[in-house]
Amino acid sequence: MAAFLELRIDEPWLIGVVGALSVGLIVVLLIRRRVEGWPLWAAPSMTVGASAAIAFALYARKTNLFGMPLPWQSVVWGAGGSAAVGLAVANLVGAPWRRRAVAVLAIPIFLIEATLGINAYYGLTPTVASFFHLQINRPITLQTGTSGPDGDVNLYRTWQPPADMPTTGEQGTIEIPATQSGFAARTAGIYTPPAARTAHPPRLPLVILMMGQPGDPDPQYIAKVLDAQAQKNKGLAPYVLVVDQLGDPSRDPACADSAMYGNVETYVTRDVVAFARTLPVQQSPGQRTIAGYSNGGGCAFTYAAEHPDVWGNLLSVSGEIDPGSEHPDETVADVFGGSIAAYDAAKPTSILSSHAGGYPNEWALFTAGQNDPAYIDQARRGAAAAAKAGWNVDSYVVPGAGHVVDALEGGLAEGFARLSPRLGLSAP
Repeated sequence: MAAFLELRIDEPWLIGVVGALSVGLIVVLLIRRRVEGWPLWAAPSMTVGASAAIAFALYARKTNLFGMPLPWQSVVWGAGGSAAVGLAVANLVGAPWRRRAVAVLAIPIFLIEATLGINAYYGLTPTVASFFHLQINRPITLQTGTSGPDGDVNLYRTWQPPADMPTTGEQGTIEIPATQSGFAARTAGIYTPPAARTAHPPRLPLVILMMGQPGDPDPQYIAKVLDAQAQKNKGLAPYVLVVDQLGDPSRDPACADSAMYGNVETYVTRDVVAFARTLPVQQSPGQRTIAGYSNGGGCAFTYAAEHPDVWGNLLSVSGEIDPGSEHPDETVADVFGGSIAAYDAAKPTSILSSHAGGYPNEWALFTAGQNDPAYIDQARRGAAAAAKAGWNVDSYVVPGAGHVVDALEGGLAEGFARLSPRLGLSAP
């Protein structure tokens, strides 16, 4: 069962095999003898199918159903799959039972191919498990206990990796007790860099990362980026806890404590931080980074603005400037008890304004994809607000990226390339 759940559904060979089968079925369904004017029957059905997909994309844009317009790549996949389904439906009318059976069989295959293509473009749910938001537990045993004083914060100068140090880090899962919050978080993901997998590991920086919505606390994306950095930096990279700020992928608690969704803010800012202090990590705020992608980026910005005593660094990757901004009316009603004033006060820009001058050493980078203009604007607005409050801050546009995996990996790579010297993991 685990092997099936770990099956990658974004592999080109799989999409190609299902695509070839789909093309074969389309050819069979197009060739129909002894039916006068058959192409004239088939064409409208295919047009209706494709038009339905395009109409849905326009509706999603008008209503902001997904928080952003659907990219043209997903619209093309959807329109192609729907057109093929229309062809299959046309073959159900007045056809022999064998043809109808082929048409019925073809419909799910067409839908599967369109789904595989759209999913591969987004690149954020590459396996069966991640597609259905199912977690596979891979517990990691770590050194724990109350952390002592910080070690060397310029490790690039002094750390000498042992000959048997692994070449890559380790990914897994770890339970973080919700002692103070009671928040029903999903199991956290964790990444430990190569240097941490040695017999006498150094005390390393810490990153707390939150993913998007819908999304899962999956460490694979940041692990890919940090493994590449660790290879350049003698195995040095931060520990990473990938934590759940949603409780359920279909919900958006807007990063706040609420009666409806639970105490997510308390969970991240207290429970997660308390747990992190038991790990062999550096303890000063300057050695801690809070990061997030999309929905998680909005939470990271909020928590960094609220708690400069906890986090000295922020990395917002295609992050929302205001948590819950994709559906503000729902957020105000469900999270803030109908109070627009409470919602406005919880925005990170408002928090920055009320703490002006209270950020003596805060660093931040806001990133967004080149083909994601709405989030480029949010990144620049976030950077401007943070700069006004006294942060050392910049924004960055990921070349050629949208709001999908290319923006995530590109933003993380740029962020940690800039953070690495600040964290003492590479030379300035």
